[in-house]
Amino acid sequence: MNLTTESIQNWFNAFTTAIEENKAYLSDLDTPIGDGDHGNNMARGVAAYQEAFQKQAPQTISDTFKVFSMAMISKVGGASGPLYGSAFMNMTKATKELEAITSYEQLGDIIGQGLAGIKQRGKAEFEDKTMVDVWQPVADALQKGALTKEDIEAAKDHTSDLVAKKGRASYLGERAIGHIDPGAASSALLFDTLLTVIE
Repeated sequence: MNLTTESIQNWFNAFTTAIEENKAYLSDLDTPIGDGDHGNNMARGVAAYQEAFQKQAPQTISDTFKVFSMAMISKVGGASGPLYGSAFMNMTKATKELEAITSYEQLGDIIGQGLAGIKQRGKAEFEDKTMVDVWQPVADALQKGALTKEDIEAAKDHTSDLVAKKGRASYLGERAIGHIDPGAASSALLFDTLLTVIE
């Protein structure tokens, strides 16, 4: 593996496209258990990233993560903006001296730092039916040296079986069962598009 600054930027471009294509799907997931606006919020975030990218032209992995983080924090409403923002701000710090990410394990450690940011900001743990439920299995799989699309999809789908313990969905109690968490779904798109860049 050799993920360069350009690879990371290609990743975010692919994620931007995936969000735009799945905007309605993400908002549909959010309608029964949230505000119904996750898709639109995420689309605003990736558009803000693209705009900031054109202006700032980041030259390193760390700076690219920072531009993405700030776009998420400034433009994505609800809990998702601060959570994605915190994740990528931690990843900004974790890649300060890096010119490339050269192993699955190293990538897993960096995503693990992002996960720590989400947990700290959202006070969420694994199986609380949040984006943590995708980030944690992804970080674990990478640290063990591999990640597949099946790993990501299984993690996302598993949120359907859970009672929400955080966010607006937590007010629904058992009624949230049967619904995939929207933040987990957008995180799955994030890591699906990462896989295309790795491969």
